[in-house]
Amino acid sequence: MKTNNKVLAIKYRPQIFDDLVGQEIIVDTIKKSISTNKIPNAFLFTGIRGVGKTTIARILAKNLNCTDSKKNNCLNKCDNCEQISQSRHIDVLEMDAASKTGVDDVRDLIEFSRYGPTSSKYKIFIIDEVHMLSKQAFNALLKTLEEPPNYLKFIFATTEVNKIPVTVLSRCQRFDLMRISFEELLKYIKKVITLEKKNLDEDILKLIVKMSEGSVRDSLSLLDRILLSEKDDGKKLDLKTAQKIFGYFDKSYLLDLINELFAGNEKKVLELYQNIFNQGIEPKLFINNFLEILYYLKNHKNINKLNSSVDFIDDDFEKIKDLSNKVENKTILLFWEFAVDILTQINLISNQHLAVEMFLIRLMYLKKEYSSKIENYYEPAEEESNKDNIIINKDPSKKTKNDQNKDKTINQLKSSSQEEQKILEDNELFNKTKINSFLDLVSLCTSKKEIEIKYELENNVNLVSFRNKNIEISFNENLNKNFIKNLTSKLLDWTGERWIISLSKKTGLKTMKEIKSQDEDDKLKNLKKSEKYKKAINLFSDLEIIDIKNLE
Repeated sequence: MKTNNKVLAIKYRPQIFDDLVGQEIIVDTIKKSISTNKIPNAFLFTGIRGVGKTTIARILAKNLNCTDSKKNNCLNKCDNCEQISQSRHIDVLEMDAASKTGVDDVRDLIEFSRYGPTSSKYKIFIIDEVHMLSKQAFNALLKTLEEPPNYLKFIFATTEVNKIPVTVLSRCQRFDLMRISFEELLKYIKKVITLEKKNLDEDILKLIVKMSEGSVRDSLSLLDRILLSEKDDGKKLDLKTAQKIFGYFDKSYLLDLINELFAGNEKKVLELYQNIFNQGIEPKLFINNFLEILYYLKNHKNINKLNSSVDFIDDDFEKIKDLSNKVENKTILLFWEFAVDILTQINLISNQHLAVEMFLIRLMYLKKEYSSKIENYYEPAEEESNKDNIIINKDPSKKTKNDQNKDKTINQLKSSSQEEQKILEDNELFNKTKINSFLDLVSLCTSKKEIEIKYELENNVNLVSFRNKNIEISFNENLNKNFIKNLTSKLLDWTGERWIISLSKKTGLKTMKEIKSQDEDDKLKNLKKSEKYKKAINLFSDLEIIDIKNLE
């Protein structure tokens, strides 16, 4: 008996519409257009890799030229269908635009289109990766696309539809192929496993589906790799072995790392990262998975299907819930921002592994300096006043039990930042600047010649509230991205105290510039209502007031 040694992606490539996975709406639309004889001049299929663009193009060509179809549903049994499947039909030309991008190639194609089909109803041109055609090639196609002969049909496929000129798009009937859902793809992979008479753990199949990201071809290629790695003794592969084959690391390690990160255990964090790196994980992949964990920490309550993930077991879900309850959302969002930054900067660094290590160390110090302060801010006011009234005993020989407790508290505060502690101690000896209002802050920026901060305060800050060491402002897209960081640093220098500046969803007051502009408009309106203005306008009919100035 002859065995089929083709790779799975080719062996199980759909040959008729009924074999397609997850594109039912598009298939129904195409079938209806054929049955009603309202067939467009050009079809355009777009979507990510492996969802069936070229496959649908071939099946469509079969349906258009099939001599044995029933109710416009090709059965893939006639000579035309067989020849199209083998890419040797004389009236169906399949062209790869990546290798034939020039205008001369398109001119040859147009010249060939002048002659009618020889053995079928339609002459069909299938152009794959059509976005690769040059601008001149697209222009050469335009006229033929708009008014082709009745026997001529174009079928385009592309992964980057945004690169196709609008003039071409408007002449095509466009179909957007969606990613295959997790459930549909898992069901399909199970079906293939049954046909192959193989037996794999469902966790491995879920891992394959997750890694394929909605691509049928990718899932079959991964399945091929895992089947080739089967043991000769007949023992089943386990999930950890499959992860090693795919170079996919267990995210539970990453959970442990993040837990130690929030605890500030630098040695343990670097040790865990080294273990992950030794598994062959690329630094970029590590950062992307780090971002995914942060997403789960922030949104685990709102994710309905998190439990279907193959990345985490029940104990891991408990860790996620426990961590999310311990850590402020502001801290998670701050970590997210820094992770995205390192992801964009990592290409500039030759040794990306060291860059990730420094990134993790930076997050630990960031947690100590900022996050703990954000969390402590929401403690009761009485406790805050007790912290502010700590008296440092300068004579260690005269320490009481109460003094020892106070020293313990001081040591805990020192862990946040040596620089900040020094400033707090200096505040006992020197009088620092006091800022009691928003206007005081603006005036201080003027006296300190901090022009950039003053500009942002006046033009782009919508104040929500200003209270003791806390400034709340509305989100403003025009605000400089470094404004909060710069102002926080300056306030610490000027006042010797840590200030909290937070963005709010609440609608704040108008900016100082808007208030000033509104005030000037009001003065101008009031002036135009005055008797003096009415008398002046009677004397000078073309009088126009554009500004009011105080000459005092």
